[in-house]
Amino acid sequence: MLVLLPPSETKSDGGAGAPLELSELAMPRLTEVRDRLVSEVIRLAADPDRSRDVLGLGKGADGEIARNAALRTSATRPALQRYTGVLYDALDAKGFTKVQREKAYARLGIGSALFGAIRASDPIPAYRLSGGTKLPGLPTLSAIWRDHLGAALAEEAAGELVVDLRSGTYQQLGRVPGAVTANVLTEHPDGSRTVVSHFNKHHKGLLARALVVTRADPTDIRAVARIATKAGLRTEIASPTELLVLT
Repeated sequence: MLVLLPPSETKSDGGAGAPLELSELAMPRLTEVRDRLVSEVIRLAADPDRSRDVLGLGKGADGEIARNAALRTSATRPALQRYTGVLYDALDAKGFTKVQREKAYARLGIGSALFGAIRASDPIPAYRLSGGTKLPGLPTLSAIWRDHLGAALAEEAAGELVVDLRSGTYQQLGRVPGAVTANVLTEHPDGSRTVVSHFNKHHKGLLARALVVTRADPTDIRAVARIATKAGLRTEIASPTELLVLT
């Protein structure tokens, strides 16, 4: 099973790993595109004003630009420790046992505008690049990745079940046909259902944690739903590939 998580805008600082080595990342067929994007992001960082405009940053975001400028030289840490925020708080990787951490490394992938997708154990630096960003002089990121990422993910999954928890923006970078997706809906007293961003991220984090710690090896959406239910989540199967998580 491969569980694909979305990245986060917020990332932890520092790390104890050596500087970025693209050849060490999972899905090496993506190395050429990764190298090109890293170079472009570093080039953009040389112009702070333009960086703020392109990346949608405020005046106090010099630290984010400095991160991008140091992409090839700053320390790395496993991606699972690099990304932070609501979903990753719910995933609670810090609370994994040693065995669970190894299962997380084996089961979790993370979408990335800069790297396409990576494994949870891949050593990466802190950076700032969103899936909807358009770098100067380049096509959109979805246009850059679409001819490469989908095939790489299919190869990485090697016929296993894929549970795609990425947001729509990151799914567009590289789709995985037949993947199980999860939509988190808040159910109101009148029976209506809406998407609430905070609950969406939180419950996807809980679902990802359940899929990591389970002893089961699910092969279809029914098995995913059973694991979610055992973890205390309320679910409905909307289609053979769409799971609803209700809050």
